[in-house]
Amino acid sequence: MTAGTAIDHVDALIVGAGLSGIGAACHLQTGSPGTSYAIVEARGTSGGTWDLFRYPGVRSDSDMFTLGYRFKPWTDAASIAGGDDILRYVRDTAKEHGVDEQIAYHRKVLGADWSSADARWAVTVEDTDTGEISTRTCSFLFLCAGYYSYDEGYTPTWPGQEDYAGALVHPQFWPADLDVAGKRVVVIGSGATAVTLVPALAETAASVVMLQRSPSFILSMPTRDAIGDRLRRWLPEKRAYAAVRWRNISLGTLMYRLVRRFPDRARRFLEGAARRQLPEGYDVQTHFSPRYNVWDQRLCLAPDGDFFAAIRHGRAEVVTDQVDTFTPTGIRLASGRVLDADVVVTATGLNLMPLGGIELSVNGEPVRASERVTYKGMMLDGVPNMAFVIGYTNASWTLKADLVSEYVARLLAHMERHGYDVATPRLPARRMDKRPLIEMTSGYFQRSLDKLPLQGDRTPWRLRQHYRKDAAMFRRRVDGPEMEFARRAAP
Repeated sequence: MTAGTAIDHVDALIVGAGLSGIGAACHLQTGSPGTSYAIVEARGTSGGTWDLFRYPGVRSDSDMFTLGYRFKPWTDAASIAGGDDILRYVRDTAKEHGVDEQIAYHRKVLGADWSSADARWAVTVEDTDTGEISTRTCSFLFLCAGYYSYDEGYTPTWPGQEDYAGALVHPQFWPADLDVAGKRVVVIGSGATAVTLVPALAETAASVVMLQRSPSFILSMPTRDAIGDRLRRWLPEKRAYAAVRWRNISLGTLMYRLVRRFPDRARRFLEGAARRQLPEGYDVQTHFSPRYNVWDQRLCLAPDGDFFAAIRHGRAEVVTDQVDTFTPTGIRLASGRVLDADVVVTATGLNLMPLGGIELSVNGEPVRASERVTYKGMMLDGVPNMAFVIGYTNASWTLKADLVSEYVARLLAHMERHGYDVATPRLPARRMDKRPLIEMTSGYFQRSLDKLPLQGDRTPWRLRQHYRKDAAMFRRRVDGPEMEFARRAAP
């Protein structure tokens, strides 16, 4: 690894060229048109998650009218879309807005230090092709790299794993040459990835078993939005998109509030829906009745009920048990049953990596995210001129990403108009209770609680999973009492 000395300055440096980063750049161009910006991307291509994940059946886990950008109508027929279609949508957006010309690839941000004297960030960047280290400076740092590690997924270690002679695959790194046709496949896991994989693999595999330690709630949802199709025939494209988007936001918010208020009814509804799609006498209580309440963990979607159809037609099986040990030819379970497998897929989750794994510091003092409180779920108390994107856990990621990017654009425009160089969220003097930023019980969140920032007990320090309320909060004036503005001190 060699050291470089190149320094390149922009008003805003966006880290990540995925769904969030592309959207952030588009919002900056429209909301703060005088702002110079650049995007740095650690990988060699744009698209983020939708370029990285290549496993069979990869798709959205929410409707595209809300996963799509607010400013860019989703025009394809499918409301639940495949990964390739989403990737094309993101790249088309970048091209239409000229954002693709602002991306520097193979540039991994290692760290960033804020200088109060200079009112700018010095960002340490590694060229992943050559290992060369360089420094870029920016007035505002915008982290859009998601919240999980692209370098490794989460895979537990099981007894006997080294003896297994078949293929052991994590969905995050699906081999391009892996053919499951005619093979026996076991998918370990019960989350969104497993629910996506099982029906896709069942189309060609000899057998597919989803091995889960505990069940998840699964909701069937139509791939096509019938009302949306009608509206798009009757209304201009943008008006139809806006109407369907707001309808879906409203329905999603209402559903979330109802299931949280009436958890027992929600459980009975989802169990009943599963029972109607499965063979008569199927043990729904064992395989589809989780210990947690609905939306304590993210709800899994089955487009057109494809997951249940695979079971109903005998192409897939769900087994609720625990791994005792791997064998050379498969897995022996705690119950004593043996699952023969040519391929084992470990759909066991992600490794969270808050703030893109970037080491932040302010005037040389390290910033420990786990000790900071988030402002509007997008900035850290006491950290100047820095924002990040973490989407909703109970709705489409892009709903929150759009709000954050709109706010950052308005904030930068406000600072430009008033001659401010620095914007820093400051905690209130009045005592505030603090809690983990994400309060879901999913394993990948629970494993990373000590790395995540905190949230407070009241607005704007509380992270609310409610788009309408957030939209009202984000679109208020940017110069609220919690935001401290300052000019750089004269040299």
